Amino acid sequence: MEANRHVLIYGDAFVDYIATTKNNDLFDLYLGGATVNVSAGVSRLGVPSAFITITGDDEISDFFCQALRAEGVDLTHSIKRPEKRISGVYIHLTETNDRVFASYDNETPDLQVKADELAGEAFESASLFHFCSGTLFHPEARETTAQALELAKSHGVICSYDVNIRPLRWESEELCRQTVLRFLPQADILKLTVEELLFLMEADSMEAGIERLKAYGLPVVFVTDGEHGTHAVYKDETIHVPVVPVKPVDTTGAGDAFMAGIIRHVHLNGMPKNQEQLIACAGFGNKLGALCATRAGAITAMPRSEDMEDWK
Repeated sequence: MEANRHVLIYGDAFVDYIATTKNNDLFDLYLGGATVNVSAGVSRLGVPSAFITITGDDEISDFFCQALRAEGVDLTHSIKRPEKRISGVYIHLTETNDRVFASYDNETPDLQVKADELAGEAFESASLFHFCSGTLFHPEARETTAQALELAKSHGVICSYDVNIRPLRWESEELCRQTVLRFLPQADILKLTVEELLFLMEADSMEAGIERLKAYGLPVVFVTDGEHGTHAVYKDETIHVPVVPVKPVDTTGAGDAFMAGIIRHVHLNGMPKNQEQLIACAGFGNKLGALCATRAGAITAMPRSEDMEDWK
């Protein structure tokens, strides 16, 4: 890929409020959300990263923008509306020091990036466009995603889709399934977990799910399976790519680190064109996910290029 090209990512601005006491009355503020993690993760791996989202004019939005820019992510093509309040997730600390999801806060869900606010020039210099289902619960975000994919395709940009289903954001399982499936045909690269595959394909085994997924004609599919590695699907063949065993500290963000690794590999090398290239791509993603799992946190655990040089 050309050196001046960037990876373009679209998604919600998120922050995590992580409790620092067992009374859960004091919180540290971090960047959060799958697409945010991936945008920072890609940048940490030395690939130019640009993020399309919407933020407001309050202190939390200022924190978000400053923190993401500090990660080297370009926000030139993001939208700012004063009344927007970005989403937050509250993570509580249990008596045994485990971190658990407590609540989800979204004051302004109807304020989304509009389709006509997408900048065409952002796609002209993009090597890859990445999105996930996190915003697809909202009708306007669905239109914006469809328009972004149309712009990406018109500029010959590779499209990457991480299913990343969050059930609490959907009115029903069926609406979630049908909406997520609607966008499969536009993807060149699809990433999903075994559980998400079974849910979407309404299958009772991974093998049956992969067989049903083939009807969508996706060029490359990565089915992640935690400590068991990744099942990469290419030209009707499924290849198991194992992962180096690690002692996990926190698996939060491991899937996002995997995705950042896949994106970096494709940005530098293009789409896998044979099994050897597919295995190399999945193997690199596996290493990123495993390394992330050995550290606490999500975005704080996203690996950097120099980490990969030292880690075997």
